[in-house]
Amino acid sequence: MLTDERHQRILASLEENDIITIAELLDPLEASESTIRRDLQHLENQGLLIRIHGGAKKKQQLNFEANMSEKQGKHHEEKLLIGKYAAELIKPNDVVYIDAGTSTMAMIPFIDANLNIKVVTNSVKHAALLVEKEIDTVILGGSIKLSTNAITGFSTAQQLQQFRFNKAFMGMNGAHLENGFTTPDPEEAMIKKLAIAQSQMVFALLDASKLQQTAFTHVADLSQAEIITSKCPKDLLKKLQLQTRITEV
Repeated sequence: MLTDERHQRILASLEENDIITIAELLDPLEASESTIRRDLQHLENQGLLIRIHGGAKKKQQLNFEANMSEKQGKHHEEKLLIGKYAAELIKPNDVVYIDAGTSTMAMIPFIDANLNIKVVTNSVKHAALLVEKEIDTVILGGSIKLSTNAITGFSTAQQLQQFRFNKAFMGMNGAHLENGFTTPDPEEAMIKKLAIAQSQMVFALLDASKLQQTAFTHVADLSQAEIITSKCPKDLLKKLQLQTRITEV
C-alpha cells in the first residue's frame, strides 16, 4: 500500500473512532508497527492528529461542533445504553430538564410515559419526540441553532430562570480533569449553566470519547454533575472519581 493511501486510511479511521491504536491499524494497512509509527509521526507533524501512547487521537478544534446528523452516527450503541440508564433515574412526578444533544435524545425512547412527569427542554427535536409519547412538555423559546437544533438566547435564559427541576440531564462536548465540562458555543454554555443552577440533581451524559476532551467554553466544574458514560480506562476512572460520581454503563 502506498504511503499516501495509508495516511488517508488513518485519517478516515480517526473520523469514525476519535481514537485509534497501532494494533488496530496493522491488518487494514498491511504495514509493520514501525511503519505505522512513522506514519503517525508524519501526520502529527502536519497538524492532522495527536499521537498518544500506542496510537493516535483526532486533533480537536475547540470551537467546532458537528451537526446533529453527524453526531447521531457516532457511538450510537454507547449513547443508547447511557440513555436507557438515565431514563430509569426519572421517578414519578419529577420535573425534569433535558438538554439538547444526541446523548440526551437517546433517553427519550426509554422514558416511561406513565410517570406523570413534566419535561422542559431547549431542543426542537426533543420536544417533538416527547410530545409523541404524550409526555407533558415545555419547550423554551428563543433562537434555534441550526446545526444542533438547540434553542438559545436572552429570552431562553429569562424563561429558564423561572423554573426549578428535580433532575437535569445535560449534554456536554467534553469532560476534563482540569478544565471541567465544556461546550463550543458560549450561548449554549449559558443555558447549560442556568439549567444546572436550577436543578437539585444534575447528570452529564457523554460517551467515553468525550472524556479528557475540551471545547471552547467552560460550563461547570466536574463536581457539579454526576457523569454517566460508557466504559473508560481504569486509571482515568479513578481520577474522575476523585472529583465527581461517575457511572459506567
